[in-house]
Amino acid sequence: MPKTIMIVDDEPHMVELEKAILEAEGFKIISALDGKQALKILETIKPDLVILDMMMPGMSGREVCEKIRKNPKTKKLKIIFVTVARFSEIGKNQLKGMDVLDYITKPFDNEELVKRVKKILG
Repeated sequence: MPKTIMIVDDEPHMVELEKAILEAEGFKIISALDGKQALKILETIKPDLVILDMMMPGMSGREVCEKIRKNPKTKKLKIIFVTVARFSEIGKNQLKGMDVLDYITKPFDNEELVKRVKKILG
């Protein structure tokens, strides 16, 4: 059975790009264009991985991550951040504290995205 990945990004073209790359590798993709929509979907669907954009209007990726971690039903979800930001060592430690497994910087290399996703999903 294919692994399911949820992509959360407020930029539809980024969702489409990541979806195309990962579907080509055999993953099942579900997507949300904002944090509220993502949290609503997570009430009924448990993906194997959430790829979460950090910078989104309304609710940031960090806020979405915090809500996921507070919910007993979703707190164990695997999360990767995708962001235009470059993280300092302090920032990387904060991500570890939020139990974020990895972060990928935009613009990303397609093969690098696939490699990291496969590594996390084993």
